[in-house]
Amino acid sequence: MRTTVPDRPTGQLSDAWRLCVGTGRLELALRRDYQDSLELIQREIGFRYIRGHGLLSDGMGVHRPYEYQGERRVRHSFTYVDQVIDAYLRLGVQPFLELGFMPSGLASGDRTVFWWLGNITPPKDWNEWAALVRALVAHLIDRYGLEQVRQWPIEVWNEPNLKEFWADADQDAYHRLYEVTANTVKEVDASLQVGGPALAPGADPEWLVRFADFAAARSAPVDFVSRHAYTTGPAQHVPFGVHQTLAPASRLLEQFAAPREELKGTALADLPVHITEFNSSYRPDNPIHDTAFHAAYLAPVLAAGGELVDSFSYWTFSDMFEEVGVPTSLFHGGFGLLTHRQIKKPTYHLYAFMARMGDQVLASGADHLVTRHHDGRTTVLAWAPVDPTGREPVLSHTVQLSLPVAEASGDDCAAVYVQRSSVSEEAGNAWAAWNEMGRPASPRARQLDALREAAEPARSHRSLPVHGGRVDCDITLGLHEVTLLEITPVRDETPPWWDEARLYGGNA
Repeated sequence: MRTTVPDRPTGQLSDAWRLCVGTGRLELALRRDYQDSLELIQREIGFRYIRGHGLLSDGMGVHRPYEYQGERRVRHSFTYVDQVIDAYLRLGVQPFLELGFMPSGLASGDRTVFWWLGNITPPKDWNEWAALVRALVAHLIDRYGLEQVRQWPIEVWNEPNLKEFWADADQDAYHRLYEVTANTVKEVDASLQVGGPALAPGADPEWLVRFADFAAARSAPVDFVSRHAYTTGPAQHVPFGVHQTLAPASRLLEQFAAPREELKGTALADLPVHITEFNSSYRPDNPIHDTAFHAAYLAPVLAAGGELVDSFSYWTFSDMFEEVGVPTSLFHGGFGLLTHRQIKKPTYHLYAFMARMGDQVLASGADHLVTRHHDGRTTVLAWAPVDPTGREPVLSHTVQLSLPVAEASGDDCAAVYVQRSSVSEEAGNAWAAWNEMGRPASPRARQLDALREAAEPARSHRSLPVHGGRVDCDITLGLHEVTLLEITPVRDETPPWWDEARLYGGNA
């Protein structure tokens, strides 16, 4: 059945999908290959903020206790912090600051998470923790200016409702951490943005309500609310990887909507909501992340998520990510839009396609999003439905649209030029090519070149006729295909002497 797309916009396309993106721990930003990858991402997609763990962990070297004249003292060092943020700003992205994990010299215990040992215990000295937060924020303002830093959200900790990330998942202890931290930030400057609690999915719904009640009772400042969203089940471990069941992508949208539902009637009900991590799997070694399926699975989430939240941050932009150790092969199920060495995954192209959409929404549906640019171009993102169980794959799917042509008027525009870019099981799928190569752990130069070529979308073009100011567009999609159509009205400038019949030198 053909869908008739309205002539006039129905709204503005939200940029919540690219407000923020995730990263591996912040010290990785000191690496050249990390910066090369981020430069590519920014050139073709263009995120506004970037968020990662470990700002205060030992690897960043911020908290430096020492003894002098028999007294314990602390020096706050920002050598790596400055290099990381300087690199971000040079690449056109701002930090979304997550305050964690606990420096070992300030930690009350030795419990850690990840291969790189992020300490998850509360501070042993709350005054020293406040001094650390104050020194960090004051330094950022001194170096980058108050107006700049006022734009950087400051999130207190990460997933405190999980015992793996906050000792015993002690909510009362988190409330104290939040109160001390938020008040310290506001003491430096009241207009700085601070929020939390960055809850992991599956949290007790009352967790967030209790946080709201605590904030109201203690007058703790909260400028935004944050949580995370994932849709996979428990990990089925294999060496250097996992497999997991997968819920429908609509479950992500349900998780996006949850904070506002849970906070109705509380003092935090009207605050911005940021999903500061989302993906299918919460594991950095699940091969589903590398597939064409993954792009088609997430397409409806990117198209509709901005209606529910102020931002939803893909976790993460690159496979440079070491929570379970250094990856053992190029493709290893990493979170990234890019592998190491900048191989683009199909989900990368989903984001790149979104970046080429117009900002005026004409229509949206279960399998498409139609937008218009201010210059009259129409853009269509279409995707094939997916079966998250893998048992009943949709081998072919057709989207039929009747599209308005913005500049069509009488005979002035008789046709449109359609440029199509697609990723699927057959195209723009470097993971499939890598499988066919025999899954080389460390591809050689020629193999890397072949993978980069295989990662590029299939591209085609054609002309379609315009009738009555509209063009009929039938988009046939293959298995797990995501496609972008860019439709431009044609103004025919063919000279009067042109004769197609004489192309090969024959007579008219």
